[in-house]
Amino acid sequence: MSSTGIWLGLDFGFSRIGAAIGQALTGSARPLTVIRCNQGEPDWDGLDRLVREWRPDVIIVGRPLHTDGAASDMTSAAEKFSAALRSRYHVQVEMHDERLTSKAAESHFAEARKQGKAKAKHARQLDAVAACIILESWMSEQ
Repeated sequence: MSSTGIWLGLDFGFSRIGAAIGQALTGSARPLTVIRCNQGEPDWDGLDRLVREWRPDVIIVGRPLHTDGAASDMTSAAEKFSAALRSRYHVQVEMHDERLTSKAAESHFAEARKQGKAKAKHARQLDAVAACIILESWMSEQ
């Protein structure tokens, strides 16, 4: 894969995977979509389409940890997901601490609702917003 300056952020979950896209040129990220999972098995066709469309240089997956930094069952599942991404797409995959990103996404959504910028139907995009927060955090450390 050639260098595109594009990064794909993913917030892994057993029911949904939030996806966001970021780029080196502008240093910005935005939520994209939510990919469904069936009992923890990702919709690989949906992920294939994202990777084919955006051709990311790096995929950043949120590493779920307890607030004290300890690993959990979800940490192991996200690590296995990351390994599967590496194997499937032959692209660099990095994991990034995602502690409190879901709360930040909920807070962001609540504020947007209060300002009239979001409706209840937009709540289904919270996982994509969480992916965007993970990606922005990773970008700020590069």
